Amino acid sequence: MTREIETVSSRVAYENRWLRVREDIIRRADGSDGLYGVVERSDFVVLLPWHDGGLTLVEQYRYPVRQRQWELPMGTWESAPDTDPAQLAAAELREETGLVARNLVRIGGILQGAGYCNQRGHIFWASQLTQQDHQREATEQDLVCRHFPLAEVEAMIRDDVLVDAPSLAAIAMARLKGFF
Repeated sequence: MTREIETVSSRVAYENRWLRVREDIIRRADGSDGLYGVVERSDFVVLLPWHDGGLTLVEQYRYPVRQRQWELPMGTWESAPDTDPAQLAAAELREETGLVARNLVRIGGILQGAGYCNQRGHIFWASQLTQQDHQREATEQDLVCRHFPLAEVEAMIRDDVLVDAPSLAAIAMARLKGFF
């Protein structure tokens, strides 16, 4: 079996605590050369906190798009990229919402943007929830947490209020797998 694309050379073009951008010179199967810019990021988790017929969402300011966004709780640990996704999911849920799940089930995975990024997402269903104090990081000080009935979440999707791609994918996956 021949490779579809061979990496001829690779260099790190930029790196910070959250990501690394790599430039790869590649050779395609037909012999032509090209360039790939690849964003490398740690895996992340997305949580569907389900209780009382609805989901808990968080809203925060997203600097790259310069607006506040509703989304499902999610996150990554750049400082511990090999953390077990279930452990990360439980910690992110508590951190952002203060919720603790007695039932935490991985329901699937997604690729953040396979055309430019290696980041994988792990989607978790969180139920049988109890409320505790949240443990937000300094970067989450503006975060708002709110429970929405499922019908209202669906209206937010229809009305382009909830437009975060990982959240939309997680909700679709949960629906298709019969979680609600």
